[in-house]
Amino acid sequence: MRLKDGYHMAQQTSAGRRYVQTFISGFFVAVPVTVTILDKLAYVARVEGASMQPFLNPDVGAQSDVVLLNRWSVRNYQVQRGDIVSVVSPRNPKQKIIKRVIGLEGDFIRTLSYKNRYVRVPDGHLWIEGDHRGHSLDSNCFGPVSLGLLHGRASHIIWPPNRWQRIKPSLPPNREPLDAEEDAE
Repeated sequence: MRLKDGYHMAQQTSAGRRYVQTFISGFFVAVPVTVTILDKLAYVARVEGASMQPFLNPDVGAQSDVVLLNRWSVRNYQVQRGDIVSVVSPRNPKQKIIKRVIGLEGDFIRTLSYKNRYVRVPDGHLWIEGDHRGHSLDSNCFGPVSLGLLHGRASHIIWPPNRWQRIKPSLPPNREPLDAEEDAE
């Protein structure tokens, strides 16, 4: 009888080891797949600071908004005016910033506080601004931003729950690019 019990215990131990081995091998497959999906498709990010108020983080001192950043949609640098995007900061490559696209390559922009009053956005660049004028480090501080720094497009506010919504492109009042005729004046 003891021999039989020992046999069952050995069998259970062997099954337990197989389970752990299967779990570990699955883990080592799942983690790289998950990281790849997050890197290529989308991930979530908390928006800190006041630079995008009132659209993001509208309540001072309240919880920060958390947005879904769509990486897939920007893989070919397909963004439009009014999109809220995440870019690697031109001033600090270890930091990502979130701003609104005001101008695309070729657009003429009336700047708010840049060294030149008017700027033509060069090929391969964007003009980005925070919604909270005067409280944002954006293109008015560092100029047009290379498309190569583009990291993702904010597609949804996912936290807090009372702010759940899809983010639609929109430009703040009086921030549209200038018309060619207007620029010629």
